[in-house]
Amino acid sequence: MTDLRIYCFTLNEYLILNKFPSYIQILGLGKTNFKKNYLDEKKGLNLNSLNHYYGEATGFYWIWKNELKKMNKKSWLGTCNYRKLWLNKCFNNKQKFSVSSLYSNLLQPNNNIFNNSEAVQVQPIIFKKETVLQQFEKVHGKNIITECAEFLDGKLKTDFLKFINSNSLSITFFLTTADIFDEYCNILFPWLEKCYKYCNEINVLNGYNARIPAFLMERFNSFWFSTYIKKLNYLSYARLGNSMLSDNVNKFVNPMKLPFTLRMYPTLHKY
Repeated sequence: MTDLRIYCFTLNEYLILNKFPSYIQILGLGKTNFKKNYLDEKKGLNLNSLNHYYGEATGFYWIWKNELKKMNKKSWLGTCNYRKLWLNKCFNNKQKFSVSSLYSNLLQPNNNIFNNSEAVQVQPIIFKKETVLQQFEKVHGKNIITECAEFLDGKLKTDFLKFINSNSLSITFFLTTADIFDEYCNILFPWLEKCYKYCNEINVLNGYNARIPAFLMERFNSFWFSTYIKKLNYLSYARLGNSMLSDNVNKFVNPMKLPFTLRMYPTLHKY
């Protein structure tokens, strides 16, 4: 059985979060005053004041500065969020004919993937008609990500530019060991601080683009693990719909445990 802690990020409280497996710890981000059974990024060393810009990266920072010291360097940790949960396998197609529950197919600490990996990412999205760079610039504007790449040194910069000119991208969360997470954060946060200052100076942190540092982190996260981790594997994930998240439903039943609920998953994106 792997020593595993997964930190589930949320900006709000939901009843379903109390029904997640015990190895998933709920970490509240942002301004909400959370109940005592939630971890809260406002307590301890934090970047809470930057959550509006950094998004889930403030959760990474809180884990790095407050939780890592409690762990053995080979303990496994990971992230997810209130709506997106790890599955126990990597599926290539939706399980349309399954009678299983979603809950019975959530990631388990006894998964053999932990014995054969240094890190795990969500199976990547493959863009068919554009690169990671083109997709980013279409949504967020020209030159921002390439200018921010200039804040990286040497091979890191070269490798990142090569990555964003590819067509493969994993979503933000990951599983890895404490020592690798520490190495990653020591690279990520000095770079992200420079990106934030630059974006603020050129006045692009407005509206949806206020979260450009978070969107940059998403690309960097996918890049760093896929480029520098030799033993990297993939799992699928499930994105919970509004009926699953509904407090009205969760007052009476755990919808994840209902039979046939796996048939809606995994969540797959086609571009």
